[in-house]
Amino acid sequence: MSISKKEDPRAIRSKKMLKNAVFSLLTENLDISQLTVQKITSRAELNRATFYLHYDDINDLLRQIVHDIFDDLSMKIDPLLQGGGSNEQETLVTFLNYVYEYRKIFAVLFENKGFKNHMFNLLKNTIEKRRSAREIQYIREAVSVDILASSLLGIIMWWIKDGTQFSSEYIADQISLMYKKGTEHVWDS
Repeated sequence: MSISKKEDPRAIRSKKMLKNAVFSLLTENLDISQLTVQKITSRAELNRATFYLHYDDINDLLRQIVHDIFDDLSMKIDPLLQGGGSNEQETLVTFLNYVYEYRKIFAVLFENKGFKNHMFNLLKNTIEKRRSAREIQYIREAVSVDILASSLLGIIMWWIKDGTQFSSEYIADQISLMYKKGTEHVWDS
């Protein structure tokens, strides 16, 4: 019988403070290349030794932040993979609410081709899994998965950069209207 070690609450708190410091700095429109350990630790009110206790360097911290973001996004989008049509709009709104909450971070991260590709793949995989579950894969009239994922990604990118006056609900409604074909849903079109 193995006993799993829980992470020290102080370590969890320090990591959260460092990540929040990165978010805070990036929301001030600081170019990601301008981030330094000194700026991050100063904003977090922690010392450099604490930073290096948890991360090898800034890239290690940024990788962890991106990993956490995609874990969160995957959890938000997972209900769409479970089927059930009545809560799909609500799930889409929840997903978009998360993106909106961290819109300034997403705007910075979308400048990175790797992040953009990862987001595209998350959307594409969600569409593919839903089509597979609904046996929609080979319908001739179905929109290409790549085209659908690209257009959803484009909508999200436009929204967080230029359309933030629109609510998550409004964007979800517009996406649904755009892609609705008969009884199909946005993720299946």
